[in-house]
Amino acid sequence: MQKGSIRVQTENIFPIIKKFLYSEHDIFIRELVSNAVDANQKLKTLSSIGEAKGELGDLKIDIKIDKEKKTLTISDTGLGMTEEEIDKYLNQVAFSGAEEFLEKYKGQNEANIIGHFGLGFYSSFMVSDKVEVISKSFKEGSKAVRWECDGSPEFSLEETEKENRGTDIVLHLNTESEEFLEPSRISTVLEKFCRFLPIPIFFEDKQINNPAPAWTKKPSELTDEDYQNFYKELYPFGEPPLFWIHLNVDYPFNLTGILYFPKIKQSYEIQKDKIQLYCNQVFVTDEVKDIVPEFLMLMHGVIDSPDIPLNVSRSYLQGDPNVRKINSHITKKVADKLEEIFKADRKQFEEKWESLGLFVKYGMMTDDKFLEKANKFHILKDSKENKYYTLEELRLATETLQKNKDGKLVILYTTNPVQQDAYIQQASAKGYIVVSLETIIDNGFISQIEMKWENVQFVRVDSDIVDNLIDKQEGGDSVLSKEDEEKLKGLFAVQIPELNVSVEVKGLSTEAPPVVATRPEFIRRMKDMAAMQGGMGAFYSQMPDEVTLTVNGNHAIYKTVLAEVAPEKQEKLVHNLADLALLSQGLLKGNSLTSFINRSVELMS
Repeated sequence: MQKGSIRVQTENIFPIIKKFLYSEHDIFIRELVSNAVDANQKLKTLSSIGEAKGELGDLKIDIKIDKEKKTLTISDTGLGMTEEEIDKYLNQVAFSGAEEFLEKYKGQNEANIIGHFGLGFYSSFMVSDKVEVISKSFKEGSKAVRWECDGSPEFSLEETEKENRGTDIVLHLNTESEEFLEPSRISTVLEKFCRFLPIPIFFEDKQINNPAPAWTKKPSELTDEDYQNFYKELYPFGEPPLFWIHLNVDYPFNLTGILYFPKIKQSYEIQKDKIQLYCNQVFVTDEVKDIVPEFLMLMHGVIDSPDIPLNVSRSYLQGDPNVRKINSHITKKVADKLEEIFKADRKQFEEKWESLGLFVKYGMMTDDKFLEKANKFHILKDSKENKYYTLEELRLATETLQKNKDGKLVILYTTNPVQQDAYIQQASAKGYIVVSLETIIDNGFISQIEMKWENVQFVRVDSDIVDNLIDKQEGGDSVLSKEDEEKLKGLFAVQIPELNVSVEVKGLSTEAPPVVATRPEFIRRMKDMAAMQGGMGAFYSQMPDEVTLTVNGNHAIYKTVLAEVAPEKQEKLVHNLADLALLSQGLLKGNSLTSFINRSVELMS
């Protein structure tokens, strides 16, 4: 048996680093600027414990382009490196100076140090033919040194001249990477990755970052205006947010950030991936689906945590118990905040429900812990009055009228108050409360929530005649003879493309319409859901609509219809009445609608 150590040769590892270390080459700027930030942060730490003598001076980072020399230079005024340190940190792949520093100075503001893997510096070789490092240590008597490497295993290290403490990294860009000689390209990358780094960064003599963003401060230090201004900084063209939640946790994990509820327009132009993940103020990603619950992906803002495990390129989240804990914590914080607002200022909460409701309903559908809390502040809007009910308030308000024979609360709802107005009017005349459920997710919401809420049934107001909405009733006797009822049934048995029409005659109220078109709740709901899902769902959505035409035998108009002696005119009158009912359901389209219009004009003339 042979045992030994695996040998890694730089001849083999450099091509891998250059080609595969990062999925996007512009990340080298983030890595090198993050290293420069660390150099400054380490010096601040050493100064605070008396290990760095003298004035710190301006701690900053400068980025310069030289188009003639085809170089990009990143300079810092941090602690710098001696010849021994350069040999130790640059000539040993994946030896992290940050990791060693954290171990040595444990407890001394280590949360501010960014790097951990020791590979970030080598990202410079993805875009460079040659890299120079000129550095002068903060240590007294140190001499400046210059390191140079062309991406091969060979390097040179020599003394040089440098007036001030710190490190300059000079990238001699290769032909494929000359895009990084354009100021606009560098500005775009800095804006994405470095806009909130904690050390001032200058490019083209302008500071491009905010070193102390709002989420790094305590909530007690911020005003509403501060939160609003930070939102504008993140989303310059966005509308002002509804509310915000400031995350500030240091146990059992470190988590800071600010999450905003955006105003969502009626058009539902919903945008996900608007939450940015940072690690010690370094941008990592805007794909945070593992950290933030799915239903809160519609929120905007920033999360920053050094405890979220990342892979070597800091680009993707890895499975970890901390991520699950953070996910649960964010859910709880959002639920607590919404309950707090609801209790403190219900009027304001109700005014913003159109946008808030989308978050709340989505959460209730997908997260049972959130559902438990949301039951206290989820509200339903009366379609006739500007009034809102929680579930319990609606139970009390409808206790006598809207409980069916099985003891279930029947929640009558409308998906389109304008189109379904005639049905709402009839329900209101009976004393029923009809709530509005008009959002893009309401169809899925009611189907799921019926399984989660006890003794609750949702019924759309146009799914049956008003007498049958709460409990199925036997049809009342109409004033028509059986012979006339059968004749009307025959007349109303019209053939309409894409519709399966059934006809019944009942004795409804004399104030009720002459014909009521209804679509069975279950079938219509399934078709609506199928239409949204696409794929096989689209197949079901193309199936004919099931429609029941309930002819009101007590309506006075039928005396005229039955008295008409011209069979052709009688058929046209009946067809028009049927079409009017179908029109109220939005089911009269295309050629059928054209025929209705032409027939109406003909009858009037």
